[in-house]
Amino acid sequence: MPPNGDMPMVAAARPEVTALRAAPPRRLTGDTATDWARLAGPTYQPAIFDPGMVTHLSAPARRWIEHAIAPGTPLLRAVVLNMHGRVRIGSWRPYRARQVLSVPDGFVWAAATRIAGLPVRGFDRYTRGSGQMRWRLLGAVPVQSSEGPDVTRSAAARLAGEFIFTPAAALDPAVRWEPVDEQRTVAHVPIGPFTHPITLSVARSGALESVSLPRWGDPDRTGFAEHPFTALVHEEARFEGFTVPARLSAGWWYGTDRWATGEFIRFTVTTATYR
Repeated sequence: MPPNGDMPMVAAARPEVTALRAAPPRRLTGDTATDWARLAGPTYQPAIFDPGMVTHLSAPARRWIEHAIAPGTPLLRAVVLNMHGRVRIGSWRPYRARQVLSVPDGFVWAAATRIAGLPVRGFDRYTRGSGQMRWRLLGAVPVQSSEGPDVTRSAAARLAGEFIFTPAAALDPAVRWEPVDEQRTVAHVPIGPFTHPITLSVARSGALESVSLPRWGDPDRTGFAEHPFTALVHEEARFEGFTVPARLSAGWWYGTDRWATGEFIRFTVTTATYR
């Protein structure tokens, strides 16, 4: 939170600005651009949030949702995020990114950074039931191109964990909530053939402190397996009636001596446009 304790407030954008923010990045083409446009489509006849919708949930889940969604807010399920931060690719490198996200349908994360002063651009995605990573140097030289069952399973877990950016998804009947204690709750989020247990740590104020999950990956280059993955929330912001994480750091093995090498991304969300 800012030093004065006031949460950053962001006014709703004009319709023409909203449409521009939702448009696919120009560097996306083909099926991925189509995926983006589909995921950024407006929510059909969204319900209006009433705190009475969450009275049956455990205390931490109820605190978070009531904190994250202002009464009277349309429960829009898609969001387009603009962000910037630093990503560890050998060393820490600045990057900028846009992401479209709709749970459980998918996400596309399009970003740009530099290696040795040269531009690297690409995307990660989970759409149409499959995951993919594709990154190119100078728009032509492949840096990384991965897909297949392991990438799909990892990307599906990422999508499940990122439902925190679309709090309306927390009210989906398919999401099953499990209480842990007064601070923690587990959301079981189904994505594709797997259901992902997402543990939320919630402050007394309702602010989200951390998100953790067992995520499929190969961070230590020993083969794909489940490893503990955590995102720490350092600051929030309010966009269009939703209060969501706005400054985060994330990576593998938080709480162990491996966090120093497991943390790989730090970022700030500057805009969130709900659809």
